[in-house]
Amino acid sequence: MTTAQTKPNTAIEWLAYIEALHPKAIAMGLDRVKAVASKLELNPKFPIITVAGTNGKGSVCAMLSQIYAQSGYRVGCYTSPHLNRYNERVCVNLETISDDDLCTAFAAVEAARGDVALTYFEMGTLAAMWHFCRQNLDIVILEVGLGGRLDAVNIFEPTCAIVTVVDLDHMEYLGETREKIGFEKAGIFRANKLAICGDENPPESLVSYATKIGANLTLINRDFQVKKTAQGWQYSTVDAQLQLPNLGLAGDFQLNNAACAVCAVQHLNEILPATGLRHSSAGLQANIYAALAQVKLSGRFQQIRTEPSIIVDVAHNPQAAKSLAQNLQSTPCAGKTLAVLAMLADKDIEGVVSEVAPFISHWYVADNHSARGATAQDLQKALAKQTNTTSVQLFMEVSVALAAAYKDADKNDRIIVFGSFYTVADAIGWKGAAT
Repeated sequence: MTTAQTKPNTAIEWLAYIEALHPKAIAMGLDRVKAVASKLELNPKFPIITVAGTNGKGSVCAMLSQIYAQSGYRVGCYTSPHLNRYNERVCVNLETISDDDLCTAFAAVEAARGDVALTYFEMGTLAAMWHFCRQNLDIVILEVGLGGRLDAVNIFEPTCAIVTVVDLDHMEYLGETREKIGFEKAGIFRANKLAICGDENPPESLVSYATKIGANLTLINRDFQVKKTAQGWQYSTVDAQLQLPNLGLAGDFQLNNAACAVCAVQHLNEILPATGLRHSSAGLQANIYAALAQVKLSGRFQQIRTEPSIIVDVAHNPQAAKSLAQNLQSTPCAGKTLAVLAMLADKDIEGVVSEVAPFISHWYVADNHSARGATAQDLQKALAKQTNTTSVQLFMEVSVALAAAYKDADKNDRIIVFGSFYTVADAIGWKGAAT
């Protein structure tokens, strides 16, 4: 427990303090966080939507937040990781938490935890919920940090649980097969509660778990369908059909994420009508239509500069890299595509680069300076196994790699910066990134 002499005073001090509380950055299990939540008397009265999945969690959370805010509700949203400031993780009505409120929330958790050693994520999760419980909210959306069954977010009882897709990532914690990972992610489902899965080929372990506990499992392509149209896309079930616009987020894969969000809103319409408080005459489709057309999410195929175009993407596993490759293919440029890459060492580096390599003319690879970061040499070794990789340069910093790519690029070329949240944050913070 902190003393009067060591108690943090600023948000930066609190973040440094909580990072050092637990000897491990990730420690699976719910006993510690449950004990502290009990002391904090965290008994939320608002509906909760919990979102898990290998990719797409942040997109679904952003869409849900936008839909409910558009409908006039007070909505809280907790996501991770962040790009620029920790405050991005905790939002009320699409606005990030202030430093003062963040410090107050951390102080409340610190006072309650006693000698319990909480991880950085556990402290953050409890602080977010403590803050939400004092904001008179109508609904809260919680993004799972890792897995689901043993993630700190899972101590709170959801009204609806969503698993976007299941693929191989975090295998050291979740297992080495989709079946094992699917079981971990299905751990957010609850008996007699809505359980949505947006994976077109869901693991049998996920389906079996939902059936075993009696969750109201709703599957894409079985219970709801997605169809791209000339004007946008169509969401349909046996009972309803919505004609919706092109999304504010790039990539056809985002349609399945959007469908999961729409499915949740549709099924929860009795307790939180999406016709809303503010736009009661507009109707369900109108509010969803307006929300999905304008939702944005930093770091998801986001253009931060033109001539040459600089695009950033947080893709850091093979499935996300495949989606990135599809976006590159569907939006060709007049010139070459240059890649700036930095990744974490515990990711499938070879799997990521193999998906994107066919679209890249030149690679600028950089060290990742986080505790789990890969070196530029690690990335070079992975790229050496790609038969279509002809040109690779190594750098010690993402910003230096990006500056070199920018110098080499013509105005008709494009630069894609990807590999991790850290990589994208460095690119957005690069002084040459402003349009």
